[in-house]
Amino acid sequence: MVGSKNKKLQLILLYTIAIIFLIIMVYPYLYMVLNSLAPWDQVDRKIIPTGITLKSYIWLLHGGEDVTPRPWLRAFANSIIVTVSSTFLMMVTALLVAYALSKIVFKGSRTINNIIMFQMFYPSIILLIPTFLLVRKLGVYDSYWGMIIPKSVSLWAIFMYTNFFKAIPNELIEAAKIDGANEIKILFKIVLPMSKSITTVIFLFLFMERWVELLWDMLVVHDQNLLTLNVMLAQMFGPYGAYPGPMYAASVILTMPILILFIIFSKNFKEGIQFVLK
Repeated sequence: MVGSKNKKLQLILLYTIAIIFLIIMVYPYLYMVLNSLAPWDQVDRKIIPTGITLKSYIWLLHGGEDVTPRPWLRAFANSIIVTVSSTFLMMVTALLVAYALSKIVFKGSRTINNIIMFQMFYPSIILLIPTFLLVRKLGVYDSYWGMIIPKSVSLWAIFMYTNFFKAIPNELIEAAKIDGANEIKILFKIVLPMSKSITTVIFLFLFMERWVELLWDMLVVHDQNLLTLNVMLAQMFGPYGAYPGPMYAASVILTMPILILFIIFSKNFKEGIQFVLK
């Protein structure tokens, strides 16, 4: 009896601690959502607003102030275009390079793999200026391509795929070759379907990383019609600092795609994370 009571007390204590930490993690986002729906005279003044209004969202949809309107809907579309394009390119390049390094025998493959691992230890900001100068020379400055091309390769994604592909039996690949399948067909018809869980993890992390990118997009684009939502939100702290409600609304909009994707792929994400943690 005493042992069972101790176990119940331990469970109650663990659940209490878990709930407290959950509230600490969720509250900032909940606070942001509530203030985005709050009347402007209650924003940041009440923990729970007494009223609900879509004024902040409507204000954004109409471009903000009449004096200096901002294309918020265009900025959201720009973020979608740039993020989807960059994520797609990073996924494709990672798949091709990782498959070559893990399943195709060629001289120098180990050296290339070591170079990739070595470069992963360097912060990307070190290459900021050289990449910027290269973008200027290529003539893609202040364009979609200027935001997409430098973010089309992910060393982390290559590393993750390479480790996963090494666990796939080589006998399966050889059997497919005997049946007449080429390397591309083997990759996309056999290997990729077997990598659904890790692909989900890589996709979500790459999408999230590119979606919240600020420094590079702010540096390479000045045209107001090409700004991403992140950059426009950052600029909002200046002339729009007097409008905290719309700032919260823009922040909520910024987080929605990531939240939706996580809900859709939550099952595969959990399976992929279990592989990563092994």
